[in-house]
Amino acid sequence: MFPTLSNQTSRGRALLTFIMKLHLATVAPAAMLGIYLMFWAKGTKPHRLLGKIYMTLMLITALTSMFIPAAVGPQFLGHFGWIHLLSILVIVSVPKAYLAAKRHDVTGHKFAMIGVYIGGILVAGLFTLAPGRYIHQLIFA
Repeated sequence: MFPTLSNQTSRGRALLTFIMKLHLATVAPAAMLGIYLMFWAKGTKPHRLLGKIYMTLMLITALTSMFIPAAVGPQFLGHFGWIHLLSILVIVSVPKAYLAAKRHDVTGHKFAMIGVYIGGILVAGLFTLAPGRYIHQLIFA
């Protein structure tokens, strides 16, 4: 159903696949950019530009995660795990936040973007520390 992603190890460490590298390459700058966007001036031209970049990074992050099989816990459809629900949250919330900003619905935009950051970066990031996941092996192995 999905491309096979390597879970091979080299000297006890998981190998990164291309999809995993792309996922990490988009989530890392998004995490930092998201903090900046939450705490500095809103509605300015730089905020709008950086916000579009952030939204793009988060969508790529969420979409690539759909091709990374669940390594911990139960799998659904032989591939997906509970962590993939956070990807769906991001895929739904980012367009919702963008459209809210276009309508000048500041409250709707704010809460959608806070949900993206909390669910898509903080909670998902905590899940990656679970034993058996690549980031856990990278930090604790």
